[in-house]
Amino acid sequence: MKKLLFILLAVPLQLLAQEVPGSVQFWDTLKSHCGKAYEGEIIAGGQEGDGFTGEKLVMHVRSCEDNVLRIPFFVGDDKSRTWVLTMGEDNLILLKHDHRKMDGTDDDVTQYGGLSPNTGRSNIQFFPADQFTANLLAHAAHNVWWITVDKNSFTYNLRRIGTDRLFSVKFDLTKEVETPSAPWGSED
Repeated sequence: MKKLLFILLAVPLQLLAQEVPGSVQFWDTLKSHCGKAYEGEIIAGGQEGDGFTGEKLVMHVRSCEDNVLRIPFFVGDDKSRTWVLTMGEDNLILLKHDHRKMDGTDDDVTQYGGLSPNTGRSNIQFFPADQFTANLLAHAAHNVWWITVDKNSFTYNLRRIGTDRLFSVKFDLTKEVETPSAPWGSED
């Protein structure tokens, strides 16, 4: 009887001890910022004339569905970019770059990105370029994007493996800014 009682008590303790995957913790941290906007700055890879340097950079965690997060990234008055993160049933996260023209139609270069190769850690997720990206942009076939998030900051990063190409922008999550208007192509 004591053995049976011990087994019955041990099972729930084992279930409690199971760790939440890093990707789920990462996802929940991002979702906690839903509706909020933050200003950022380039911390690596910015160059005069690149279209980013000298512009106001704002991210807005605009849409938080159960398995899709949409985070527009505004560069000055350019509202063409949205990072779209999709959580799969396997707890892997897909990053896509939704680029739109001013009239809201798809840009010629859009929907590139990649799938996290594993559940990663709670504060960082990596996204190597997928085959769609390689077919769309041959030079981006060796891209790796990663996003870091903690209580103070969110960084979006790009490294092109085999080159010196590196781009990083860091957003201060301790200072919320005014919510921007909708990105190009958004219904509201």
